[in-house]
Amino acid sequence: MSRAAENQSSSGDAEDYSYGSWYLDEPQGSQELQPEGVVPSCHPSVPPGVLHACLAVLSILVLLLLAMLVRRRQLWPHCGHGRPGLPSPVDFSAGERPRAVPAAIFMVLFSSLCLLLLAEAPLPFLTLASPPGSGSWKMLALLYYPALYYPLAACATVRHGASHLLGTMLAWTHFGVQVWQRAECPQLPKIYKYYSLLASLPLLLGLGFLSLWYPVQLVRSFSHRTGVGSEEQRSSYPEEYLRTLLCRKKLGSSSHTSKHGFLSRAWTRFRHYIYTPQRGFRLPLKLVLSATLTGTSIYQVALLLLVGVVPTIQKVRAGITTDVSYLLAGFGIVLSEDRQEVVELVKHHLWAVEVCYVSALVLSCSLTFFVLIRSLVTHRANLQALHRGAALDLGPLPQSPHLSRQAIFCWMNFSAYQTAFTCLGLLVQQIIFFLGTMALAFLVFMPVLHGRNLLLLRSLESLWPFWLTLALAVTLQNMAAHWVFLETRHGWAELTNRRMLYAATFLLFPINVLVGAVVAAWRVLLSALYNAIHFGQMDLSLLPPRAATLDPGYHTYCNFLKLEVSQAHPAMTAFCALLLRTQKPQPASAPQGGLRLGAEEEGMQLLQTKDPVAKGAGPRACQGRARWGLAYTLLHNPALQAFRKQALSGAQANGAQS
Repeated sequence: MSRAAENQSSSGDAEDYSYGSWYLDEPQGSQELQPEGVVPSCHPSVPPGVLHACLAVLSILVLLLLAMLVRRRQLWPHCGHGRPGLPSPVDFSAGERPRAVPAAIFMVLFSSLCLLLLAEAPLPFLTLASPPGSGSWKMLALLYYPALYYPLAACATVRHGASHLLGTMLAWTHFGVQVWQRAECPQLPKIYKYYSLLASLPLLLGLGFLSLWYPVQLVRSFSHRTGVGSEEQRSSYPEEYLRTLLCRKKLGSSSHTSKHGFLSRAWTRFRHYIYTPQRGFRLPLKLVLSATLTGTSIYQVALLLLVGVVPTIQKVRAGITTDVSYLLAGFGIVLSEDRQEVVELVKHHLWAVEVCYVSALVLSCSLTFFVLIRSLVTHRANLQALHRGAALDLGPLPQSPHLSRQAIFCWMNFSAYQTAFTCLGLLVQQIIFFLGTMALAFLVFMPVLHGRNLLLLRSLESLWPFWLTLALAVTLQNMAAHWVFLETRHGWAELTNRRMLYAATFLLFPINVLVGAVVAAWRVLLSALYNAIHFGQMDLSLLPPRAATLDPGYHTYCNFLKLEVSQAHPAMTAFCALLLRTQKPQPASAPQGGLRLGAEEEGMQLLQTKDPVAKGAGPRACQGRARWGLAYTLLHNPALQAFRKQALSGAQANGAQS
């Protein structure tokens, strides 16, 4: 027996040695199992630091080459001729240039900043020398990305064949790097596995457009079609504005007879709320960029709110088991005696939360988008009113029509403020609408459908004397005001039964206090909802007219309009171009129907010229200078300011038509 026991023990030892561990599913060696639903970290073949280092070096080289193509001839024609100058990334005052390129550049820049918020390495090329870090490096990255895309934007403003070639190369490189990174690592463990890919779609869209636009311009520059066709069409906006302005009375009288019927009146009403292009008028480039950035910010914020909450709710709903009944019982909540029914009820409530969240997000995005479209209509009406000579209405404080340091500062920050207001306004709307839809769903709809948890309806039922008293008091007072205290004699309304009116006012005072409390709560709710919806609308003050100057958004908008009208008035630009044509003969290669680059500035400086050749160019030039002097005198004469534009004294800059 001892030998048998020894054999059994030896066989047991061998058996234990052969298995080694009771956990049969444990990974062998260095192999690690990833939890289900967790995205593994991606390791690209080329580190992002190397790619960003190459892009930074290439951007610096392109910027140096562009600087060699730029000549500083605007201020000192004979001083420093041939000296390289830094090209401008965007020419905000040139209305004849294509606006899609600056819009694409700003969309790419803002999308890069949105991806920067969750990046582990704000400056990827620094990871080559030191471990990745955050904090202060993110603040430095806010300057790195504008500098990175500066040469890509500047290639469109130089307007040279070599700049188009450099722009093509740089756009293809940026686009290829982004596509390569997204193709190698489409899933990342940040927030949601496809968030990085979805958030980079505006970035890829903008870079893809630039990758197609620059080669087209390069082909046009080689075929010598730039100065023949497109330039003429792009530079005819000031003349088109003048033609439309001078022919407006004729067009209005001819179209007045055709405005009959319901459809025409409905279309006219529709145009007051939805922006449609208008002949002879273009929005400034700053407003176009603001609209583009607003649309991009709506997409980025909505995407972050969607993928940050909805997948989590879905995972929680999928992981609900019968143990949730014990958890709810610990808080004294018993939904049902059947555990499986409790699981179904909890899943149904989580599904209702998800539906409320998505519905609130759709409603918030829709309202923000429609407010944007309505703002474009207001922008156009304000600019047209200011072009006609209306004054800005900023409250009781007098506003100077001249430029100031504050106006320039507000003009620089307008698009950035609009983007920030849109992002924060969308977030506030989402919170308010989500809480509102949750209250309606769980206090009204679901209790009525299921016939349980009728807390709100039972509270209203218990307080029916209070609500009935308030309703009767309001109804009786309105009826008495109409039938007892008001009498119409000879077409005029008169107050009658004064003793009864005074007695009713005294007796109903306590009840009216309760009515006032309900109205006060409604006022708070309505003002919060109204301000949340219009939070991103800078052309509307959220404060009363007397305190409108305290609203930073509205104050920035009014100063922005002041600078735009004073520096880019289309009538002034067209008049300067016509005056310059009589001053200098245009070369044969220049377009005959438009403006030459820099013609506006030369026309504005024509009065201060000291060139004897320019002064003796002819009688038409002398007559033009005389008219300029007369216009300047009439404009700056303080004795005539009180009598100027009295027909437009009622027209304000809030969109009122004269």
